[in-house]
Amino acid sequence: MAIASLTKFTVPLATTTSASAQGLLMPKLKYRYRVSFTSFGVSSNTTELTKQVKTFGRPKPEFDIITLDVYNSKVNLIGKPKWPAVSCVIRDDAVGNVSKLVGEQMQKQFDFAEQSSAASGVDYKFVTLLEELDGGNGANTPTVLESWEMYGCLLTSVEYGENDYGSNDPIELTLNIQYDNAIQTPTGTGIGTNVGRTLGQAATG
Repeated sequence: MAIASLTKFTVPLATTTSASAQGLLMPKLKYRYRVSFTSFGVSSNTTELTKQVKTFGRPKPEFDIITLDVYNSKVNLIGKPKWPAVSCVIRDDAVGNVSKLVGEQMQKQFDFAEQSSAASGVDYKFVTLLEELDGGNGANTPTVLESWEMYGCLLTSVEYGENDYGSNDPIELTLNIQYDNAIQTPTGTGIGTNVGRTLGQAATG
C-alpha cells in the first residue's frame, strides 16, 4: 500500500474546506497526562501525589439556564456558569505520604481534633494543574499539548477506600475536588480565550 493512501483514512471533504493531503489528526491519549497541586496541605513537596494519581476527571463547564415563558413557547438564556466537582483517584502508599498530604489538606479546611474551622477560603484553597502530554519521557522531555489551570480548589469529600481479603488491588483514595474557575492554557487555546464581548444591535433574547 502506498504511504500516500493513508491520507484517505478520514472523512471526504471538498478541497476548498480541507487540505487535500490531510488524513486523521493525532488524538490526545487519556493516559498521557500529569496532575500537579500547589498549596495543597502544609508540606512543601506534593510530588508524591502527582506520582500516585490513577485517574483524574477533566473539567466540565456548565451554565444555569434561565427559561422565559412567552406567548406560545419558551426562550432559553444562559445564567451563571458553574464547575461541577472532579474526581481524583490516588493510590495510597505504604510509607503514608499520600494519606499525610490529604490529611493535611482536610485539616487546613477544618481542624477535626480541635473542632475549629479556617477563617476564610484563602486559608485552605489550592490550585490544581492538569496537563495533557505527548508521551515524551526521560531524556526526551514531554511536550505539554494542553493544560487546565483550576483555581479556588477545595476537597468536598475524601473516600479512603476499603480493605478486602479477597483482593490484590492497592488501596485507593478518591478525592472530590470542587473549584471556582478553570482556564485552558496556553492562553488562546480554549476556555479563557479573549474573543471579545458579543454585543447585538437589539436588546432581545
